[in-house]
Amino acid sequence: MPHVNKPKRSTLKLLTKAAASSLLITKVPYVFSRTTTTVRVLGTHVTLQEVLRKQAMEDLGINLVFEPKGSASVLQKASMSPTSFDLYEQWSNSIRVLWASGSIQPIDKKRILHFDEINDLCKTGKVHPSSNIGAGDAPFKILHVQKNGELGTNHTNDISFLPYVHNVDSFGYNTDHIELGRPYETESWGWLLDNKNKGKVGIVNAPSIGVFDLALAAQGQGLMSFNDIGAITNAELDQLFDILFELKRQNHFNGFWTSVPESVNFMKSGRVNIQSMFSPAVSQLNGQGIPVRYAAPKEGYRGWHGVMCLSSATTGRVKDAAYDYMNWWLSGWPGAFIARQGYYISNPQRSAKYLNQNEWDYWYQGKAATTNLLGTDGNIAVKKGQQRSGGSYEKRFSNVAVWNSVMDSYDYSLQKWYEFINS
Repeated sequence: MPHVNKPKRSTLKLLTKAAASSLLITKVPYVFSRTTTTVRVLGTHVTLQEVLRKQAMEDLGINLVFEPKGSASVLQKASMSPTSFDLYEQWSNSIRVLWASGSIQPIDKKRILHFDEINDLCKTGKVHPSSNIGAGDAPFKILHVQKNGELGTNHTNDISFLPYVHNVDSFGYNTDHIELGRPYETESWGWLLDNKNKGKVGIVNAPSIGVFDLALAAQGQGLMSFNDIGAITNAELDQLFDILFELKRQNHFNGFWTSVPESVNFMKSGRVNIQSMFSPAVSQLNGQGIPVRYAAPKEGYRGWHGVMCLSSATTGRVKDAAYDYMNWWLSGWPGAFIARQGYYISNPQRSAKYLNQNEWDYWYQGKAATTNLLGTDGNIAVKKGQQRSGGSYEKRFSNVAVWNSVMDSYDYSLQKWYEFINS
């Protein structure tokens, strides 16, 4: 590989702390591999789902071993042990850490069959010319491997990750306990720190994600402001965490979750009424009859882009099979499957034919559902007449406040985060 930088010792120590603290289907004729080869995929519960694993194995004729963990745990393991996985699936804030550690190798764009179909979000930062790019590591800034081995915006043949699943995140709230707000008008990140919700607030326990949720909340509540929320300084982190430490002493937060299933349990049990959430958790809870609203904050969303990365240790037949699996994700059916849990795929038109018109109109166009819609678990996730919070794909991605990012203050933010969690 053209880069040989090793991660700072302090970063790996903090990532080790992270690991310690976070413990309908249509057959698609899409076969590449002709021998049974095993590909180990390390990632989170967001995409490492059993239905997807079984379908991919049937379509590709390969064996897949999924290892889902909390987001901090998988980043720690991948950055320290590239031999422990063949493909890594998580979010774009992983890339700078993995690239610096030498844990991943460039992906050859020519081997991605539908790369030309991938939309402009990852290529230019905008799904529409008038879209707001958002602060921080917008995916197009870290996709292409430059001639000097760094990651940048000049388009090259080598990319650091496969652009595939993506979405905008915010928070969910139970409308049995919190009055329904208006998208982009009254719904605010500040609600996470509002005294009215004291003792019933949950936060995602992932430092490069949770810090932005809480920064947006502090700013939304008028407690402080940031010069650039995508590049928070050490001094601003000190101010932010002073606020958070005081709130924690007042028992404002009820818990910090590390996985989608855990966040579902937080809300289902009544432990929290409002929390950081990912879309699949909202779909699951709605399917179980729990009225959780996924907010469209007036301050804008926290954006993320899924990254599928190739281990630097993967070679030969396993590497070929890994490319088959990456291509499978852009083949249509997988994108339709994850649409039903509220996620987008980077080449959506290919997935459109696997969604009925009502599903496409609801999930991508932001139109009201004309019939009940099922989620990936087979339960009703959307009732007739409902409209997706935040509206269409273009509308939602035109309102990104900040992307999941690894800032220059990353090491310091990890230190502050774990002091906060363990206090």
